Amino acid sequence: MQTESPVSAKLQDRYSLATAGRIVVKIGSSSLTSVAGGISEPALLALVQVLAERRLQGTEVILVSSGAIAAGLAPLGLARRPKDLATQQAAASVGQGLLMARYSQAFAAHGVTVSQVLLTAEDLTRRTQHVNAHRALERLLNLGVVPIVNENDTVATHEIRFGDNDRLAALVAHLVKAEALVLLSDVDALYDGPPQSGAQRIAHVAGPEDLVGITIGRAGGLGTGGMATKVEAAGIAADTGIPALVTSAANAAAALAGEDVGTWFSVNGVRRPVRLLWLAHLADIRGTLTLDDGAVKAVRERHKSLLPAGITAVTGVFEAGDAVDLADLNGNVVARGLVNYAAAELPQMLGRGTKELALQLGPEYEREVVHVDDLVLL
Repeated sequence: MQTESPVSAKLQDRYSLATAGRIVVKIGSSSLTSVAGGISEPALLALVQVLAERRLQGTEVILVSSGAIAAGLAPLGLARRPKDLATQQAAASVGQGLLMARYSQAFAAHGVTVSQVLLTAEDLTRRTQHVNAHRALERLLNLGVVPIVNENDTVATHEIRFGDNDRLAALVAHLVKAEALVLLSDVDALYDGPPQSGAQRIAHVAGPEDLVGITIGRAGGLGTGGMATKVEAAGIAADTGIPALVTSAANAAAALAGEDVGTWFSVNGVRRPVRLLWLAHLADIRGTLTLDDGAVKAVRERHKSLLPAGITAVTGVFEAGDAVDLADLNGNVVARGLVNYAAAELPQMLGRGTKELALQLGPEYEREVVHVDDLVLL
């Protein structure tokens, strides 16, 4: 049985961060690296001091840290971040141990124990693995440990990105029912234009409508993310009941003290299963099911499962359990779901009732194409 987190409070504003009981903090590679390359000791020590002090005050802290690839560059004689996956994995394999050694030593100086937690997308989206990940993180927090989380870059099978660690941090915050997510980088806040051109800080984002017309920068240098991924991650968190703050590593102490720094993303949604959070934002979509008007209405307005009778066309190559888009007759994607049949099975089923299919093809065909519990509206 999954142990429920005792944390359930919702922070109403940035000032409440000063008293939060459980927070997830994410630090990017650009904030941990030195000009000469590799991990910056002063930057790491400054971050650890802030987080260790907060931990010793009683707050449960989970740190999502990038930097493994950057830490592995110098030992491998690499001058810059490699572009090919195999060399990225090699650098991550070398660098992860070095990064953890530095964190362990720095936190130990404050009397705080840390642990290494390496996760993949599968760990947070498949029920058995995500229950295990939740249980492990809960126990570590109960023991007073600061878990240091990173994507398991060395065994990543797609691009060495979760999306990136910003989105990983949003899912971890959801997994552990954190009270807030704090995303630290080398930029102090979100601005309504280039800061160097006199743009104004956006202090508060109440919802997606506040970002209409705002141009948000992408990544550069040693990191895989950028302000765009931080805004997306903050939006994912806020959309599922967890407020988020985006600011710079230099502002970490001020941010955790509840001072008026960075950009605060207010909660604008409610919690939902982590599987559906992944499905809405991160899933690899393998195909599309086109629905007739009746099926669209049943899925969107009546929150019903998708039955074969309402499907008019199938595109893509997918297996049972893969993620697919559900589109209306005009091609507009209205929902996303985990399909119960392979693409090759569906053509013979289109437009037919489940009882008819069960009589002709067998009882295993008397089930939904996409169950409502595995479906998210877009």
